Amino acid sequence: MKIRSRSSFALKNRQTILRPALSARGFPAAVVCAIAAGLLRLAAAGPEPSKAAPPPERHYTPDRPADILNLKIEIIPDFKARTIQGAAELRFKPVGMPLETLSLDAVDLLVTNVDSSVPLKDWGLEKDKLFLRFAPRLRPGEEARVRIAYSAAPEEGLYFRTPEQGYPAEDTHLFTQGEAITARCWFPCYDAPNEKFATELICWVPEGMTAISNGRLVEDKFDPERNLHMFHWRQDKPHVSYLVALAAGRFRKLEDKWRDVPLTFWTPPSLFPLASNSFACTRDVMKFFEKEIGVPFPWDKYAQVCVHDFVAGGMENTSLTLLTDRTLHPTETENLRSSESLIAHEMAHQWFGDLVTCKEWAHLWLNEGFASYYENLYIGHRYGRDAFLYQMWRDARGVLSHQNDEIPIVWREYSRPDDQFSFRNYPKASWVLHMLRSQLGEPLYRRCIRAYLRRYAFRSADTEDLLEIVEELSGRSWERFADQWLYHGGAPDIKAEYEWDEQRGLAKLTLKQRQKISDKVMVFRFPLTIRFKGKGYDFRRTVEARNQEEQFTFALPAPPRLIRLDPDYTLLARIDFPLPRAMIEAQLEEPKDMLGRLQAVEALAKFKDARSVRLLKERLQKDRFYGVRIAASRALRQIHNEAAFQALLASTRQRDARVRIQVWRDLTAFPREETRRALCAMIRSERNPDIRAAGIRALGAWPGKETEALLAERLREDSFRNEIAEAAVAAMRKIGKPKFAKLIMDTVRRRGDRFTRAGLAQAFQTAAQLSRDLEDKTPTLEFLKPYLRDRRRQVKLAAIKALGTLGEPSAAPILEALAQAGEEDAVGRAASQALEALRSKDDAKEELARLRGEIADLKRTLRNKERELGKLKAKIEALEKAEGKTEPAGKAK
Repeated sequence: MKIRSRSSFALKNRQTILRPALSARGFPAAVVCAIAAGLLRLAAAGPEPSKAAPPPERHYTPDRPADILNLKIEIIPDFKARTIQGAAELRFKPVGMPLETLSLDAVDLLVTNVDSSVPLKDWGLEKDKLFLRFAPRLRPGEEARVRIAYSAAPEEGLYFRTPEQGYPAEDTHLFTQGEAITARCWFPCYDAPNEKFATELICWVPEGMTAISNGRLVEDKFDPERNLHMFHWRQDKPHVSYLVALAAGRFRKLEDKWRDVPLTFWTPPSLFPLASNSFACTRDVMKFFEKEIGVPFPWDKYAQVCVHDFVAGGMENTSLTLLTDRTLHPTETENLRSSESLIAHEMAHQWFGDLVTCKEWAHLWLNEGFASYYENLYIGHRYGRDAFLYQMWRDARGVLSHQNDEIPIVWREYSRPDDQFSFRNYPKASWVLHMLRSQLGEPLYRRCIRAYLRRYAFRSADTEDLLEIVEELSGRSWERFADQWLYHGGAPDIKAEYEWDEQRGLAKLTLKQRQKISDKVMVFRFPLTIRFKGKGYDFRRTVEARNQEEQFTFALPAPPRLIRLDPDYTLLARIDFPLPRAMIEAQLEEPKDMLGRLQAVEALAKFKDARSVRLLKERLQKDRFYGVRIAASRALRQIHNEAAFQALLASTRQRDARVRIQVWRDLTAFPREETRRALCAMIRSERNPDIRAAGIRALGAWPGKETEALLAERLREDSFRNEIAEAAVAAMRKIGKPKFAKLIMDTVRRRGDRFTRAGLAQAFQTAAQLSRDLEDKTPTLEFLKPYLRDRRRQVKLAAIKALGTLGEPSAAPILEALAQAGEEDAVGRAASQALEALRSKDDAKEELARLRGEIADLKRTLRNKERELGKLKAKIEALEKAEGKTEPAGKAK
């Protein structure tokens, strides 16, 4: 899209005049920043874009006209106004050609001044860019420095969590999130992953607050004149813009150490009692990764900070990982909640993504694929080989569910960098590394990865850089491997068939690749290991599949009792391999083949006989691995007969909470009174709140006095994140009785502070849904009104949506007033959508009234016709009597 730009002088003049003028009129700093940024966006806007869709743009590594050596940022946040005053000082030098203009990314930054160590012709903002023009041009290698003063009220990149937004005052804080390209929203920078530099960050905060950033703390002092505390952090080793991070505010911390690396874990004070459960594995994760990767932890420290309502699960900023507060959990949830995978994933990024960074977003798999794979490797280290394979199996299920996906992992035609954060660059890329590791062997794979990290340390790399090292150290060509797995889409979809040739003593195996072959998805070539086990033998054979359909034969001493394709689980593929019942049962008994047992359990679900139920019950109660027990529970649910129900009911006493909750979920698929009684008993005796909450939600399928009394009790119960009460609300909505609306509203009035934002949204929607058909909706309307002014944005939007659901005509003026904010504003959009829902209900009422009128007319017509028919019958009978031909009763025609 072509943009018409204004002159840099005009834009610079506009912003330097605008800010003092607004401030002089008494506008708050946040308003000044917001208005100025909005006007600057309008100034840079061009004509309406063409409606014709352009061809997909291919993205490549951007130019680096200048080498940035150091970035020093100084920030003073205003927590009440939710604004920042900032200064960014960049030291740089041209790379290979004279530099006339330095272009920096800057979104909604109100730049007030630029100082330069070399003559500066002018500077200006043009469409999210800050241009610095030098006269004369800078020579290659000539070092220069610029200092940019600015202010901002960021909507992205930097986020406040304050009392004005509905957060506890004791938890006031801010945090940043730069990936993929939102660092530019809080400081001017070269915002692409192919440029690395050292950084410093100075943050001034009120007394009692702290500030954490990348690297090491070099200064920490209080200025009594300004009544502000200064924290100065220095990151000497180079990293990219999106990894520059800051968390500042009120936090409490835990501390530990691995070797000489300080480890800290910070949370808002209100959440600190939960911190130790999540922090516990940090030291072990770092110890394992250093041994597995073969490269020491590369940074000065490792801090993890939990923040309220983080924009993702976690973010691997250099030496400073930010985590969602949702990862914190109490011990009562047992192993249903854990931070181990998240902690491992983000720490793996300290090597893969931070030490070596993908050169362009098309190669994001070098960041996320590695982090996902090493997350699974850590789970295997901690819980054993079966746990690792189960993680890979679950990942494969997710990947292979995208049956028609043709987009490759290395993909240049994305619209925005955020488009790349999909399953392809996480579990699928993890599987590519697993296949590479399996084919290289673990020792050689480790050598390759170690060489990759050492060669590109503190630099950026692309896919070919990694492949070059693998080919160099292995002596093998990996072009085809990369072509089919990285540069093309899809995965093998294999139909396998087995046949025994008794006369020749041969096992015949036919493989057919059924994926749709095109220029985007190839016929895959891959090694496949087959295990044969029979009387007196147990061995493996490896073949190479090359064609869309082919047959392999194997000479065996006797017919096999068991055949396993890919027994070590080293191929990402959808494999359809129907086996005889005898082989399935043989596979079920293999003590060292967890995935084989799991696959056999899934196959048994297709046989709905008593023997299958008995075998599955045995697996559910006795298998050594929890994942097989979960699969057995699901298989019994799928069989869904009386024997399966009794088997599940007899298997609820599971020590592993992951299996226990699955059994209860599967029992709820049997809608009978016995299930309800068992659920009620479980809810009263179970100690795990997650399992109780699952049972409470399920009770919505069994309306009745006892259920409703139990739900009313649970609505008043205190629990972690209020999940018990919120589960009760969900069950009440499912039952659908209007009387629950008052109960829910009364509870929210008394205990609204216990509800999560999502829980309040559910309560509003449920109360509105249950009140829709009441003659008097005024109590619900009055209940929702105060929340239209709530400081919490999510709560306010939920209340607006609930008004649309309620369908009360008198709410229309309220919604119309809110809708005036416009479609660009979330409140305006929500109000417009609620109005549309309200009017559609009015239309539905009118249509219903019209239909009822038509029905009444039809009934009147029918009664008239019935009277006319009665008169006609009487006349016929009279005529027939007169003629002596009266028919027996009931025979009139």
